[in-house]
Amino acid sequence: MIKKKNRTKNVIYTDVYALGQHISMSAHKARRVIDQIRGRSYEQTLMILELMPYRACFPILKLIYSAAANGSHNMGFKKGSLFITKAEVNEGSTVKKLKARARGRSYPIKRPSCHIRIELTDLSLYEEDEGYEGYEEYPICLRKRLDKKKSIDMTFHDSHI
Repeated sequence: MIKKKNRTKNVIYTDVYALGQHISMSAHKARRVIDQIRGRSYEQTLMILELMPYRACFPILKLIYSAAANGSHNMGFKKGSLFITKAEVNEGSTVKKLKARARGRSYPIKRPSCHIRIELTDLSLYEEDEGYEGYEEYPICLRKRLDKKKSIDMTFHDSHI
């Protein structure tokens, strides 16, 4: 549920995750939704999932709520500063049945399942670092956000000088 990130001498916990196993849908259909939310903020993700018309949105929405609740309850993260660093879908087991058909034949029925893992990171912990130490180790989506924030801060300071 909580992932450690080692910084200098002390250990800082920066990531929380939620894992949903044996969700009754194909991994391909769940990936279609997961690809839309990867790298987005918590609020954006909730809006996107509530408006998408796919059946896979509901279990993913429950997992994101669970991961955010893990972060706010166990780590004291603010839900407004969370964003999705990892979202992965793996294939689970497939239930195979036989359906009786005419003339003594049978037809196979496959019920696929998948495992979904959503990992959230608190953005405020990275912004508090002095000079963005260890910048190369940050996730790519976080680097883009910090670069954008840094450029906005620089234009603000340049315009008021």
